Amino acid sequence: MRLNTILKSIMVICSLSLTCTTLANTNEVNIYTTREPGLLQPLLDEFTKDTGIKVNTVFVKDGLAERVQTEGNKSPADVLMMVDIGKLTELSEKGLAQAIDSKILTETIPAQYRDSKNEWFTLSLRDRVLYVHKDLNINSFTYEELADPKWKGKVCIRSGQHPYNTSLIAAMIAHHGEVKTEEWLKGVKANLARKATGGDRDVARDILAGICEIGIGNAYYVGKMKTATGKNVEQRKWADAIKVIRPTFNNGQNAGTHANISGAVVAKHAPNKENAIKLMEYLVGEKAQSEYAKINFEYPVRKNVTPDPIIASLGNFIPDELPMSEISHYRKKASELVDKVGFDN
Repeated sequence: MRLNTILKSIMVICSLSLTCTTLANTNEVNIYTTREPGLLQPLLDEFTKDTGIKVNTVFVKDGLAERVQTEGNKSPADVLMMVDIGKLTELSEKGLAQAIDSKILTETIPAQYRDSKNEWFTLSLRDRVLYVHKDLNINSFTYEELADPKWKGKVCIRSGQHPYNTSLIAAMIAHHGEVKTEEWLKGVKANLARKATGGDRDVARDILAGICEIGIGNAYYVGKMKTATGKNVEQRKWADAIKVIRPTFNNGQNAGTHANISGAVVAKHAPNKENAIKLMEYLVGEKAQSEYAKINFEYPVRKNVTPDPIIASLGNFIPDELPMSEISHYRKKASELVDKVGFDN
């Protein structure tokens, strides 16, 4: 009799709120992600194996924030995973994330790679490097040198409006101001060998083809090209045609290499908040960070975790000390400058 009374009470609560969702999924966690599920699945499988918590993944290629907004407090999403600092902070700005109290996350992730309010957290780094024709005698480089007239007609790059580049341009604004960054952007445009288009791997392809001599791309693409198989095996030739240099900003002794991020937040209305926190803590653990590096060729955010051998072979990675929140602050201005100078025209 007492058990029946309890069950009836639960049914009443469920009919009036979302508590029933929480009760029904106490051993699950739901992820909305813009990343291809296949990239994450090995890690999620290990999480389930180690914790017994089932992970349900929904791949949302575009409009993730809009989807969660539309779902409102009925959204089943627990964890929202995004690539790019601008898109990650947008979740916080739109009130779609919640602050969480996790000693593991705050002690593992350096302050520059997490939100001061503990709403968003970095899971991996994507350093923006220089692809150089393997025969060029270049051992060091600054991002500012991309505008040097000596590289006229020799630079390849993807669209300035791509998040990877607006992030870099935003960092340039943070370091040098809007006026100097505009002049720099004009100089880079003047040096382009072809229209700013395509992807990062196309930069390596065009260096092999002799269209350009240097270009900007993410380091993790080098790992993808060097291990390409099947219909993409030709990409190995692209990777063999280049060497990689990690540029720095010309800003004194603390100069470092720019990196964008992949990261996550706990959704505002997460029905399985505790499991969401457990998953995020798991993803910054040594085991997951090591696997993340091997699977995606991205740089671990956790200190003292060895990156994939291909990425490690590119040399020492000293990240720019600029907080990601400051880069995010200048993203809109960076996008406006790209249009102002007609960078993609």
